[in-house]
Amino acid sequence: MSEKKKVLFIINPCAGRDKTRKTAEEIISLFPADDFEFTVEKTTCQGDATNIVERSLADHDFVICCGGDGTFNETVNGVLRLQSHKPIGYIPTGSTNDLASTIGIPTKLEDAVKIIISGETNSYDIGCHNGRFFTYVASFGPGTRLSYSTSQKMKNKLGHAAYMINGFVLKIIPTLKEIKPIHIKIEYDGGVLDEIFYFASVSNSTSVAGLFKFDKNAVKLNDGKFEVLLVRHMRSPLDSFRMLGKMIRKDYDGKELMFLSTSQAKFTFDEPHAWTLDGEFGGEPTTVSFSVLPGAVNIFSPKNLMFVDKTE
Repeated sequence: MSEKKKVLFIINPCAGRDKTRKTAEEIISLFPADDFEFTVEKTTCQGDATNIVERSLADHDFVICCGGDGTFNETVNGVLRLQSHKPIGYIPTGSTNDLASTIGIPTKLEDAVKIIISGETNSYDIGCHNGRFFTYVASFGPGTRLSYSTSQKMKNKLGHAAYMINGFVLKIIPTLKEIKPIHIKIEYDGGVLDEIFYFASVSNSTSVAGLFKFDKNAVKLNDGKFEVLLVRHMRSPLDSFRMLGKMIRKDYDGKELMFLSTSQAKFTFDEPHAWTLDGEFGGEPTTVSFSVLPGAVNIFSPKNLMFVDKTE
């Protein structure tokens, strides 16, 4: 009889819609009792998943986090701080679950559990923003604050619609006249840009905030590169809606919208600007240095076209 796998199970009890939220016991019951032994830890505050991993992962074979993209971010940060290569299981129960969708992890609980049970993993690139790790997106500009300014209560009640209501109805529309161009010097693999921009995201995903969609053929999750989206021209405040439409259509013309891949980048601002990292506040620096950590973590996930096959 094979020895049971020891699993550190971290669950964010506040993530997800109120009516569909599952308990740790309900989720664990889907795993074969003869093959897995669980230690359950519930997060109680921001950053708690990182602390739990640092404190307890050494005594376990791998970790499973259950929550949204923020919970996954914290779990990854804990694993990287330990310089561990133990696999990470992700059971997405958040409001948007952009990362899970990109990786190929289903939001249906039973199917997400089956992927972990299969034992199949892929290496996944992680971003570094001034020394702080992020798993799929860092951004600044209009709407940057909507993820971390949307209340947990609103997200629990309305799901992804909460971001739309909070971001575009309550936050962006009333402040359209205040949207101003930002002078930035951007140094990246392909050269240097020294121009005026309104918005930027650095991501390793085919979807950002559930709104901006990228071509799956242009994004690979373990190629050592992240994708940069830049909005460089808006003649009037209402152009923000036109830009949103172009992003949804993946219309990156190189004039108003730029889309490029890079393994590193440096953003230099004339004054401090707020960033968000995986939906959480990322500080207000004047200089941001980005780098990519190729294949930094291993994630339980199915083989799919989003991953480069290193064996070929």
